[in-house]
Amino acid sequence: MDSLAWFLVGVNVAGFLNMGYDKWKAVRGGSRLPEAQLLTMAAFGAVGVWLGVFAFRHKTQKKSFQVKLVAASAVCFAWMWWVYAPAAG
Repeated sequence: MDSLAWFLVGVNVAGFLNMGYDKWKAVRGGSRLPEAQLLTMAAFGAVGVWLGVFAFRHKTQKKSFQVKLVAASAVCFAWMWWVYAPAAG
């Protein structure tokens, strides 16, 4: 795999783990990760963050976060299309 593919794998894994960590901190009342950090992860690793949302049932009731997450995911997929589509065709 090329370095961009490894980056995408890494950021998706990190996004998933960050969602789990933030949920863990939320349950215990600890210091939470900023939403901007989670959304930045989603801008590059939308799949990992979405898997984290569903796996940990985290931020499922916060509609403002869900809307921002959809927007960040759109940015992620548009960016991947822009990077990978010319190489495929």
